[in-house]
Amino acid sequence: MKLDIMPWSVCERSFVRLVKKDDFEVLSIVDGVKLRKKRADESFMKKEYLSLVMEDYYEIIKELLVAYMLKNGMRSRNHECMMSYFLLKNSDCEIEARLISQMFFYRNKLNYYGKKVPESFVLDNYDSFIKIVKLILRLIKR
Repeated sequence: MKLDIMPWSVCERSFVRLVKKDDFEVLSIVDGVKLRKKRADESFMKKEYLSLVMEDYYEIIKELLVAYMLKNGMRSRNHECMMSYFLLKNSDCEIEARLISQMFFYRNKLNYYGKKVPESFVLDNYDSFIKIVKLILRLIKR
């Protein structure tokens, strides 16, 4: 499945705005994802919750991307531009950005059409979900 990431030039022109950097809000977002991560990790062992585990990890990553952009004085009006910004600033992370994009695709299928996430996708990529979370946390702390 080839997933395209929106070009940053489109994002910058139409979907991203500059805001005041807010370190307190960044920390608050980071703190907030901890509970969702705990739930996702506890649910991973239960096969019937795998779609929700992937959804939780997507939401964790998305919230961390919100914090990452906010730390750099920006807000996005859509999820695609957060992925685009992540890739713009971390060009060596194309594999990670594409996985986030794939998670976004599956999350939308789950939320809007009731389609379960393929178990194999969650099982094959679970470790990568965790690595992406750690990577974005490191980027935020820089």
